[in-house]
Amino acid sequence: MHSWPYLALLFNAMVWGLAWWPFQTMRAAGLAAPWATGMIYSVLALGTIVCLRGSLAQFLRHPVLWLLALSSGLTNVSFNTAASTGDVVRVILLFYLMPAWTVLLAWRFLGERPTPQSLLRLVLAFSGMALVIVPPGATWRSLTAGLGLPEYLAIFGGLCFAMTNVILRRCFHTPSMARVLAMFLGCMGMGLATATAGYLGGQFPGIPAPAPGWIACAVGMAVLVAIGSWALQYGASRIPTSTTSLIMLSEVLFASISAWLLGATELTPRMLLGGALIVGGALLAVLQHRRPH
Repeated sequence: MHSWPYLALLFNAMVWGLAWWPFQTMRAAGLAAPWATGMIYSVLALGTIVCLRGSLAQFLRHPVLWLLALSSGLTNVSFNTAASTGDVVRVILLFYLMPAWTVLLAWRFLGERPTPQSLLRLVLAFSGMALVIVPPGATWRSLTAGLGLPEYLAIFGGLCFAMTNVILRRCFHTPSMARVLAMFLGCMGMGLATATAGYLGGQFPGIPAPAPGWIACAVGMAVLVAIGSWALQYGASRIPTSTTSLIMLSEVLFASISAWLLGATELTPRMLLGGALIVGGALLAVLQHRRPH
């Protein structure tokens, strides 16, 4: 069926749009997001190495994949920690400044000069960010009053996600499963490193005693992320990149609606307008790539 690739991408967007709930559930049970991230991706990385025996050798043969591992790991740990500790909708919207960061990074590292359309996307995205995070009536001295650690992590995670996309474009010649393994290893390593450093510094608790609740969430997320990763590879290889980007935006809807229904966020008019500007900037990127050259 021709609809399967679209459904696969929609499933992947749903997984990450709803990921905030299991991570918040695990945090409530005493398992901090970096520990959870490290555990989940340890299972995925080891499973990939065992099932695809050539993937580790391919990963080791391409040094550029270490950069991919680093950027992917920073992206995942930042997003999961932000989503488990902050306002879900604010986190998702700030994370989706990613297309704006991509314009700047592609200019610096790929030599792609910004076009008038890409500059418009920057204006829309950062105007939306201001509406989402700056309190009404804020002065220049209080511009950061609405920012907490989750917001900073969401913005940083979006920047790292943009860097991941730039690196993927630079290492397109590498085997696809080596790239997937690099991402899994990066998320595993960065998750465990962040959790260990946070624990030693007194910022995170240790791993809690085994309990059915958080173990079920961790195993469930590992299964869903594995299926979602396969779905992304399956769908993205069969439909245009611009369409893939458009479907990815449904993650914002899944996260916003689920968080609102479960009482995890309050959708104010200011946040809705800011979100519309951020999503509008991302949509412009999709439409620009769809336009025939």
